[in-house]
Amino acid sequence: MPSSPRRSDESISAREGLYQTTDKRNQPGSSVHSFTSATALLSGNGENVRLRKGTYIGLPDEALTPSSYQSNRNPSVDQMSIRTLDRKMSQRIHLDANSSVMAARKASWMDSEHRVILNVGGVRHETYQHVLKKIPATRLSRLTPNLANYDPVLNEYFFDRHPGVFAMILNYYRTGKLHYPVDVCGPLFEDELEFWGLDSNQVEPCCWMTYTQHRDTQETLAVIESLDNDIDPQTAEEVAKKFGWEDDYFNGSLSWWQRIKPQVWQMFDEPWSSRYARVVSITSIFFIILSIVCFCLKTEPRMRVPDLNIRPMDLSNKSGNIPYHDTGQHDISARHTGHYSRGSSFSVEKIKTRAHPHFFYLELIANIWFTWEILMRLIFSPNAVHFIKSPINIIDFIATASFYADWFLEWYLDGNHRDTIEFFNIVRIFRLFKLTQHSSGLNILIETFKASARELLLLMFFVLLGTVMFASLMYYAERVGNNPDNQFESIPLGLWHSLICITTVGFGDMVPHTYYGMVVGSFCALMGVLTIALPVPVIVSNFAMFYSHAKAR
Repeated sequence: MPSSPRRSDESISAREGLYQTTDKRNQPGSSVHSFTSATALLSGNGENVRLRKGTYIGLPDEALTPSSYQSNRNPSVDQMSIRTLDRKMSQRIHLDANSSVMAARKASWMDSEHRVILNVGGVRHETYQHVLKKIPATRLSRLTPNLANYDPVLNEYFFDRHPGVFAMILNYYRTGKLHYPVDVCGPLFEDELEFWGLDSNQVEPCCWMTYTQHRDTQETLAVIESLDNDIDPQTAEEVAKKFGWEDDYFNGSLSWWQRIKPQVWQMFDEPWSSRYARVVSITSIFFIILSIVCFCLKTEPRMRVPDLNIRPMDLSNKSGNIPYHDTGQHDISARHTGHYSRGSSFSVEKIKTRAHPHFFYLELIANIWFTWEILMRLIFSPNAVHFIKSPINIIDFIATASFYADWFLEWYLDGNHRDTIEFFNIVRIFRLFKLTQHSSGLNILIETFKASARELLLLMFFVLLGTVMFASLMYYAERVGNNPDNQFESIPLGLWHSLICITTVGFGDMVPHTYYGMVVGSFCALMGVLTIALPVPVIVSNFAMFYSHAKAR
């Protein structure tokens, strides 16, 4: 078969790539030559094809060294044999090249059959079907050409989603590790995972802390939003929804009571809803401060008067002593300095005092206001049960009731029981928490403590543990040896010293006198510094977070 020009070129290219052996068997007159195939450039398709090393036309396969074919060929070899050899080698090269090209095309065709092109937000991603099958029951594992987002012309699937997040998701299919991109907001990342059918709990531990920060931020924003709702005036529709009268509001069938009740409620419960609400708020703050000031000034000695309400008694008796009668209201005891006679002197050992009567009238006015305020808020409340369960309202009710209880029981109890009643009046000081209804800053402080509840409980646990442990150690350490100045007579007394030492206060009323006790006290102080220093940054961080978000809003 005559060879074509292309095949001639291939033959020439192949012949130029041949190497002649240096073996001494290639003597003149010998008809046997060993050739091996090298890399031949096929001029037809421009591809480099590596030809197999082998034996052609019965020639042995052996090591060859490169040399010029023209300069080293044996002139005694028949030229016909050379041409025959070139023709057969050209045919063999052509067959090998065709088989290699077909294998490459077949591999490329099989690869294209299993390759998947994903166009996400205008960014093309390529992968294989078996990669997407690694995570079953997901959107990518169920891709078929029958889907509406498949483009048969471009042979790709189009999804109008975030391309940056999808790069992380596709990498999760490849490596089995889901990482969180720091340039994407947390809620957006969660939405993308939900769309592709993935679980957000599969985020790697290295990215988990960064990923979960948005949840704390969302909780903070929810708290700040609730505070803003308490400050910002509500619309008529929101008020009707709060009272459960949406249908009547939209139908325009509200009664006069349904119109008045929300207005009165807002006037007493929402300080910034109207001008009248501000007046009520300022009045309430004034009486709260007045009540606290009176409660504190009543204990000042210069603000108290002697309680000398003594009933008249018959002093004529035969014993010669001065009789006295304790009415229960007063703690007065008189002692006769001699026998009774007219003009005799006696000394009063103790005189009980009471608050100036003016404080009673001031507190009476304040508590009348508090009583009226409680009744108005209870009557016009949208939910009476919720109102009664409120901690602030419970404190306000108990503080107001304690004033009336003290007033009525004063006439029926003796002095000792009156001290007990006055002790329960301490609840009036908690009226200060009512100021949180009028100040967003105080609300932020309270929410900070709520957010730091776990850290505060952990702090209290470590303080309690250290107090008990070091009190016991201090008790036994001070008992070692001769220590006549031992102040730690029991473990309960040591609890006081340990608590003061752990909190780094150090009153100095109780100190160890032995070396063992000093060592225990030193470790107690060190533990106090470490224990208290750990949760403080968390609390400060929470307050800064609440304050910054509140300021931004």
